Amino acid sequence: MEFLTKIGYKKICSNINKITIVAIATVCYLSLPQIAKAGIFSALTDLGGDKASAKSIDISSSSSQDMFLLEAPANSDLNPHKSDKQPILAFGNALSAEIGPQGTVSDIESRVSNEISIYTVRKGDSISSIADMFDVSVNTIIWANELGRNTSLSEGQTLIILPISGIKYTVKKGDTIKGVVFRYKADLDEVLQYNDLTLSSPLAVGDTIVIPDAEPSYTEIPKAVKAKTPTNKAHDTNGPFYPGYFIRPIAGGYKSQGLHGYNGVDLAAPIGTPIRASAGGKVISSISNGSWNGGYGNYVIIAHDNGTKTLYAHTQKNFVKVGDIVEQGEMIAKIGVTGKTTGPHVHFEIRGAKNPF
Repeated sequence: MEFLTKIGYKKICSNINKITIVAIATVCYLSLPQIAKAGIFSALTDLGGDKASAKSIDISSSSSQDMFLLEAPANSDLNPHKSDKQPILAFGNALSAEIGPQGTVSDIESRVSNEISIYTVRKGDSISSIADMFDVSVNTIIWANELGRNTSLSEGQTLIILPISGIKYTVKKGDTIKGVVFRYKADLDEVLQYNDLTLSSPLAVGDTIVIPDAEPSYTEIPKAVKAKTPTNKAHDTNGPFYPGYFIRPIAGGYKSQGLHGYNGVDLAAPIGTPIRASAGGKVISSISNGSWNGGYGNYVIIAHDNGTKTLYAHTQKNFVKVGDIVEQGEMIAKIGVTGKTTGPHVHFEIRGAKNPF
């Protein structure tokens, strides 16, 4: 009888110990970060004889911060053909391609990205790989940085990324350059120059070409509605409004064209009219080679403290260089007729805010 009593006492103690261990483990479990809970759960499951379907996390030598890093994927881009490099920006935000609303835009078209940024070259970069990273054409980078087509890049070098308004079109079977240009009511010479093509250049299925100032066409259009391709439509006009922050970049003259392109207006005045900084800031680009440069011709770009950038195109002569700090109202250039223009004017863009002019 005494023997049986001792056995019963041992069982009770054993049960109490088990309950105590479970209680302590539960308290510890609830007090740990979520990622550590998963690791302990896997360990307890293994102790119980069942194998977990997911690989458990070893938390014995890692902090909770380390564990979150371990959970991050090496490459979050699901597109296997995209570069796994992420842009290193010296100024501004990374670019992202803008696709049409509600999936109604044809899958062979996408808007050209619009953000002006400065990219810092890394080891192994080439002009074409950077163009692919930012989803712009090679010529976009060549023109904006006054590079040669075979220029070798240096690690640490900075490049301006200045996309133009338009779309990237993927060539289909039977396409011709003239046919694509006609479809989008684009300018043939401009398309040829931007894509470094000639009329005799062959188009291969799957190639992509940039069509400046074009708009995506919509596939889900009611039959009763006649489809039209908009022209000279303005993009990125819905930014914040900064009352009094910007001043008109020229004195006198007149507005020859309202909002178009990337939130830009055309202000006409005689050749040689001074162009002044609309707001104070730092010059991040000053191109004055007289070339086409994506239609902008000579131009200046200024970055401002509020995160916006202003662009002044078709200049005759620039008076500032990259890195210069300018005050509001300071003369930065003179009006000219460089690039795509039918008369003397400044094409003035504000990127990142409403254009009050």
